[in-house]
Order: sequence, then C-alpha cells, then structure tokens
Amino acid sequence: MKSTDLNQQEDHLFAVLSGTRFLQMEGLSNEVPFFIYPYPPEHALQVAAAKKRIKSRLKREGIEVLEINLYDLAVDILKSRGVWDRVLAIEPDQAKEDFREMLQGMLDPQIHIAPAIRERLNAAGAFDIFFLTGIGEVFPYIRSHNVLNNLQSVVTGKPMLMFFPGRYEQSDTLGSSLVLFGRLKDDQYYRAKNILEQEA
Repeated sequence: MKSTDLNQQEDHLFAVLSGTRFLQMEGLSNEVPFFIYPYPPEHALQVAAAKKRIKSRLKREGIEVLEINLYDLAVDILKSRGVWDRVLAIEPDQAKEDFREMLQGMLDPQIHIAPAIRERLNAAGAFDIFFLTGIGEVFPYIRSHNVLNNLQSVVTGKPMLMFFPGRYEQSDTLGSSLVLFGRLKDDQYYRAKNILEQEA
C-alpha cells in the first residue's frame, strides 16, 4: 500500500465517521453497527498515527471516540485477577500450546472480555463512536470473531469500528472471513461491514 492510498483511506475514514449516516447508524437494515477497517499489518505504525489524527479531527467536530485496546484490556484483566505476575513467570518454561490454552481460559471473550468492555463503556460517559484496537497483539489467545460475536449484546446504540491487521474477505458463496495478518483465517464473521466500502 502506498502512502497516497493510506492518506486516501484516512480521509475516507474521517468522512464516513463524521457523517450523520454513520453516527445515526442509518441503512443497516437491522444489522449490528459493527464496521471493520482492514489494513496491511506491515503498515501498523502508519495506521496508528492516522487513527490518532482521525480521533483529533473528530474531536474538533464535537465527535467523541472511545478506544479500547484489547491487549491493554487483557493485561488489566489479568492484573485485576492477581495472576499477571504468575503468567509472566511461567511463560518462558511452559509449552506454547499449554500457555495458549491457559490464557484462552483466563481471557474467555464471553466470561471475561465482553463484561470488561461493557464495564468500560458504561464508565466512559458520553461518546459517539467505539474504536476496538490491539487485535493483532492478542492473537492467538483472543480471536477477533469470538470477541465480535460476544459484543453484539454489549455494544448497542453506538457504531463500532475494529482496526484489523489483515483482510476482511467477503464472498457470496463462501461468506465473510477475517484473515489476520493476511495469512491466518480467524474464522467466518459476516455481520460487520467493511468501512472502506461505506459511503461518506
């Protein structure tokens, strides 16, 4: 992706996110207000900088963004449960598969992640858009399609944009799937819309 493409995407994102249609969640025909911004993982730093600029521009328009980073949230959950130091201590010596299974249990999207996000949304006060980031950092302990499935009853009344380092492939025959880092098929998830295909 060339920097000009990224600049165009940044402008497009701002135009869509600041539009009444997006903010009022119009034209969703009873679908969840979930949107995905897929981007090449190698451009993560540029996308992070663009996201920061978009948030500033939206704020100047009086549009508040609440951002939750899944990695930071996961660390906070483990710390609040008093297991963070233990996790760090056993990680070097434990088999990768066992460690992954242990963390998946500790960070189950239904039991731990979704309730923690609900808590933060409730504590945040007024906001207009919810950004979900940190998807790549928590793989494979937390899978994005599991999080999205469990957020359908949590994120209501506000549109959500998930920043996804990879591809969101949509096909009439095969359905839609999230391909993390452009390589790992995370699983099918068909309810979100690609923000790059939305009209401003």
